[in-house]
Amino acid sequence: MLEYPIYIAGSFEKSAKVLDVYNPFKEYAFARTYQASDEQYETAINKALACRKQMAEMPAYERYTILRSISDAITSSRQLLAETLCYESAKPIRYALAEVDRAAQTFLVAAEEAKRLPKEYMSIDWTPAGNKKEGLVKYFPSGLVAGITPFNFPINLVAHKVAPAIAAGCPIILKPASSTPLSSLELAKIIAKTNLPAGAFSVLPMDRKSGNKMVLDERFNVLSFTGSADVGWEMKKNAGKKRVLLELGGNAAVIVTAKANIDEVVKKSLVAGFSYSGQICIHAQRFFIHKDIFEAFTAAFKKGAEALKYGDPKDTETDVSVMIDQANADRVEAWVAEAIDAGANLVCGGKKEGGFYLPTIITGAKDDMKVCAEEVFGPVVILDSFTTFEEAVEKVNNSKFGLQAGVFTNSVSEADYAFNNLNVGGVILNDMPSFRADHMPYGGVKDSGLGREGVRYAIMEMMEPRILVK
Repeated sequence: MLEYPIYIAGSFEKSAKVLDVYNPFKEYAFARTYQASDEQYETAINKALACRKQMAEMPAYERYTILRSISDAITSSRQLLAETLCYESAKPIRYALAEVDRAAQTFLVAAEEAKRLPKEYMSIDWTPAGNKKEGLVKYFPSGLVAGITPFNFPINLVAHKVAPAIAAGCPIILKPASSTPLSSLELAKIIAKTNLPAGAFSVLPMDRKSGNKMVLDERFNVLSFTGSADVGWEMKKNAGKKRVLLELGGNAAVIVTAKANIDEVVKKSLVAGFSYSGQICIHAQRFFIHKDIFEAFTAAFKKGAEALKYGDPKDTETDVSVMIDQANADRVEAWVAEAIDAGANLVCGGKKEGGFYLPTIITGAKDDMKVCAEEVFGPVVILDSFTTFEEAVEKVNNSKFGLQAGVFTNSVSEADYAFNNLNVGGVILNDMPSFRADHMPYGGVKDSGLGREGVRYAIMEMMEPRILVK
């Protein structure tokens, strides 16, 4: 069994609280790490607070050098990191390799952004009282960041907390998901070899109850959380005076108009709907297809879904692997059964085989069914038809979520209408809502979150403006 000490402010340590890490595909514990003790938690915080001034005063070239070296080391460790992802999360290896590449890019973008932290000159003499005065607005690090990340992107979502914090000059303490802590500990090995001050980064695996201390602890200035909506909004309620950044879930929608290329859209839909068993917050869940092509699209989508290969995530040909755990596979099974019992139509899939849930397509679902109204976070998609584009936009907006939406159209007026009327954080034209470039602003409205990630935007969430008037 592999052993991973946890990372406490520059030191790799063990504790009395053993945390076994399971391979979801093989269903056995293959590695062991530890949950941070109360004493280790305090050590991490005290050392982080002690290096706040050093972090804030670190010149841009040093931040750049540290972040660039992390990016380069991730690339050099690409295969090891991808295999770690594959083992701890059952992510198919080709998707794991892509995630590692994205993490390297996230740190590289942060390195570049560290060289251009914002400053702003402004005239004060817009009013008589400001005559002969001018202002300089400079942004300063907010302070200690609490980063809490989910299981589904165990290294790149960690990168989206850690890289902006370093660029902004903020120390950060990370609580990774208990089921997938190893990728962040491998990242800690990389960061430990840089010149980052020892207290500036810690990785503290904890159970949910212990981890909630970070939410309540007033010594943290920023809380950055990625996870489910219910948990995220509860954290915000309890976070006190912290600045809170929430990247939550969704039931992302796709609009496919009559003149769309069905083969092209289906090819993209198979990836957006079923990759990593749909365990992606911008997983394409609700499809609204123009009535003129609905039957042809449904038939092509079914054929493609049934041809996907499911199996061992280490196999480069695997499209769909097991879900993160049996409980989630059981939940998806129950939601689909509930929809079918209430009158929805099963086009394909709808079966659980151990930890696998087969790619599933449903038509005729009602808006209040869980497979529509909630975030499935599984390999399930819902197909519906529409007549007018305005109707399709209204259907997309009929949701408590609003993360991203994809729109397939060759009409400029429809594209403009979608951008101006879809109540989401991002509109992806002629591609899937699952598209994300790591430097673009990313986040949602309604129950899908608060604030924006994307490296520069996350940096701004971790800094405070201060004005000098003279």
